[in-house]
Amino acid sequence: MTTPSALPGEDEPWALSLVARVERAPAPTHTDVLVAAARAVVLLLTDERTTAADGAFHDAVAAWRGRRIRKITRRARGVRWERTAELPHVEARSGDAAVRAFAPHPRDDVPPLLKPLQVGGLDLTDPEGSPVPPTAPGVLTIRLHPGVRMSTGKAAAQVGHAAQLAWERLPALLTSAWAAGGFGVRVLTGAPVLPADERVDVRDGGFTEVPPGTVTASAGFED
Repeated sequence: MTTPSALPGEDEPWALSLVARVERAPAPTHTDVLVAAARAVVLLLTDERTTAADGAFHDAVAAWRGRRIRKITRRARGVRWERTAELPHVEARSGDAAVRAFAPHPRDDVPPLLKPLQVGGLDLTDPEGSPVPPTAPGVLTIRLHPGVRMSTGKAAAQVGHAAQLAWERLPALLTSAWAAGGFGVRVLTGAPVLPADERVDVRDGGFTEVPPGTVTASAGFED
């Protein structure tokens, strides 16, 4: 995944860093990384360090939200993964996958503990014949659009966008139940089944892997 360029007139691009733990054994599955990434983003947005005016994440998240929202996925294993715990973060898990989300930062001013971590090359798989997770009350369904080929790292950023948009734009009655249930997420590939006014769509900026304006993912409560 290449580093995105600034938009014309954008003074300083900011990005939220996601770091996926990718050990050799057991290696996480593609879908488990995506579920963990989506949950990590919304957990960071709802953390009291973000929501409180004097919270450690508050000003950085506000600055990031005031620009074009970007997320960049990195990967780590072993000691490098353990060292990232020294930075304030939130963490979400699914199966053998763990993803940490860190406070946004200027894109070109990456925290030193994250800077050496590889961006790109994260392309995992799911076991053949993996079952489609069932719908459940209070669980957000994120659908990756068929025919849009993305690496695991790119897809992790897209489902993170979808989870964020769902939290910010879908009715409070639905998102309150989602929060109360611990922000459950299921991720699958398939065309949207909800009408446009009951879901959120992610349109990619076209900086990496897909053309600008590509609808990469949709999210909503399908139960």
